[in-house]
Amino acid sequence: MNIGKMLKRFRVEHGKRFSLKDYDPSDTHGIGSEVKPQAKELLADGVKEMSRLQDILAAQDRWGLLLIFQAMDAAGKDGTIKHVMSGVNPQGVYVWSFKAPSAEELHHGFLWRTMKCMPERGQIAIFNRSYYEEVLVVRVHPQILESQKLPKRLVTKRIWQERFEDINHFERYLTRNGIAVVKFFLHLSRKEQKRRFMERLDTPDKNWKFSAADVKERECWDAYQEAYEDMIRHTASEHAPWYVVPADNKWFTRLLVAQAVVDALKAMSLKYPKLSGAEQAALTQARQQLENE
Repeated sequence: MNIGKMLKRFRVEHGKRFSLKDYDPSDTHGIGSEVKPQAKELLADGVKEMSRLQDILAAQDRWGLLLIFQAMDAAGKDGTIKHVMSGVNPQGVYVWSFKAPSAEELHHGFLWRTMKCMPERGQIAIFNRSYYEEVLVVRVHPQILESQKLPKRLVTKRIWQERFEDINHFERYLTRNGIAVVKFFLHLSRKEQKRRFMERLDTPDKNWKFSAADVKERECWDAYQEAYEDMIRHTASEHAPWYVVPADNKWFTRLLVAQAVVDALKAMSLKYPKLSGAEQAALTQARQQLENE
């Protein structure tokens, strides 16, 4: 099973002709559920390789990696992050979950609160939702704009296009400064979302995951699909690609995400730093001191 080769079909670098209809949320690349045991092994291998590369990322201290996860409710963002990042060093990974903006955040531009959370060199930052909410939930519910304290003359019909432009320039800035950007849209079907909602309702231990607001947002399904499609169409690029990951089968979702993270780290051509002559001499002296104790 060549996950790397398989992953290419889900990578979007040029969004001009992008359409969500071309991507099946239940797609498993023709692989049946009978290979789940093998999939678990492959995921474990991917996590192990990710851990190895993360160690070099931290040691080299030149690159940073930003992973962005966007999806409809119940698509599995939390579970994917948990399973895919299970083997990395927690000292070098930060997960940020962005909810409704605070009063302080509303007094700044829409990118401000995420700017503070960008990864340092040698680190990985994970955004569970992100600044893309500003062209998703805010677009589906335009009344939210009223709370953002924007001058009225700036809220025009072009505001979404302008925000796409701002995001593209921001991501170009990040990548030019050594922060690689990889974005995931976990593509869930309406049918599977319903099944997962029902499971949360039927399982007492999962009741806490359910919110009546989830059902309310489900009424806006078509509007969200249009917003996601337009978002990917206008913000997919070679330097900050989107992966439209089928999310109906969690085991397949996690395989693809793990491979995409490994590929992003490998693209950095990471290497452990080489010591200078003076540093090598200091190590030799330290060894001699220890051996002579």
